Amino acid sequence: MKLFYSSHSPFVRKVRVTAMVLGLDDRIELVDSPTTPVATDPAVATANPLGKIPALETDEGDTLFDSRVICEYLIALASNETLLPAAGPARWTALRQQALADGLMEASILRRYEGFLRPEDKRWPDWDAAQKRKVDSALDAFEAGVDDLAGGPTLGAIAAACALGYLDLRYADEDWRHGRPKLAEWYEVIASNKAVKATHLAA
Repeated sequence: MKLFYSSHSPFVRKVRVTAMVLGLDDRIELVDSPTTPVATDPAVATANPLGKIPALETDEGDTLFDSRVICEYLIALASNETLLPAAGPARWTALRQQALADGLMEASILRRYEGFLRPEDKRWPDWDAAQKRKVDSALDAFEAGVDDLAGGPTLGAIAAACALGYLDLRYADEDWRHGRPKLAEWYEVIASNKAVKATHLAA
């Protein structure tokens, strides 16, 4: 399998952590494919018509995207029901957590694009503030529901860890831990997970 990736993408990291936890990482070739909304890597454009990463080329020659689909594919490939139970309340909890974490990552990346890629004279402070509110709301929801994140890692917990790691990378000065002691404590535990440590996002 081939994974089109960028080392700073939290969505790619979610896929990589999932693959490592499942013991599938040695079957995946990483294809460095840096891309932005205004400069799409040709290999990514070929793999994914949307021009986004991650994209996974399977051994059968199919291409899968986005991170949610890729993670479910890997989980099915490994016949694993721990990361994502096949049915019942635990499944919906993990999927809800993943959706919340994905939304947090999306809002954070949009802020990054606004403040880093967009020319300064075209930046919109209200847009940034609106995305920041989404980030804060997601963080507060994770703080309130942190007990559901406890235990062995699920797909939802992996997504949450990757979202928080991205905040540490891009928005360390905003200190997401302030006022969220339970979430901060949980993150310290999952950050010690072998797969999470191996994929640490560094500037």
